Amino acid sequence: MSTITSTQPSAPVRNLRWRTVDITVTAVIAVASGVIFWGVGLISEPLSALFQFVPGMSALTWGLFYFAGPLAAVIVRKPGAALFAELIAGIVEAFLGSHWGGLGTILPGLIQGLGSELVFLAVAYKAWNLAMTALSGAAAGLAGMALSWVMDYQGYAAGFIIVSFVCSIVSGAIIAGALMWLLFRMIARTGALASLASGHDAGSRA
Repeated sequence: MSTITSTQPSAPVRNLRWRTVDITVTAVIAVASGVIFWGVGLISEPLSALFQFVPGMSALTWGLFYFAGPLAAVIVRKPGAALFAELIAGIVEAFLGSHWGGLGTILPGLIQGLGSELVFLAVAYKAWNLAMTALSGAAAGLAGMALSWVMDYQGYAAGFIIVSFVCSIVSGAIIAGALMWLLFRMIARTGALASLASGHDAGSRA
């Protein structure tokens, strides 16, 4: 009796182990993001004032503080990249002198990074696309607003809280998610990510 062997190639096995280059790239993204967070923090009040015509709508700008996690995750593609990047970015922002203080900056970085990370963990770090990156940004927005509700918005009207949650999630999905996916694709086209898994994937689609 003859046996039939399949000629279909097996799916490539993704190496989830961290390398030196992965740590370096994540750290660079985190530090650069932390500097940007600090800069955005300097103009956060006048920026938020543009949306004050609807209470809670200023959360549409919060995605500017959520992007480190999704960007690092989609570029490095290792477990913990989103959490690592967002937390380090928060530490850098606090070190530079955030007006929210150390706890008000580092703890949100931890929680937002965790929210972003859980999305990729839920699919076992096997799906890397626009939808997943947008969902990761949205999750960061959900986690960020949940922490703000506990820390800053106790006693606020229900309408304000609901609008803030919706706007934070939308901002996270668009700014920290979709725009970071587009940024990743732009960087990948330059060949700068050739040493990373994301660069290999982008090259295979070219």
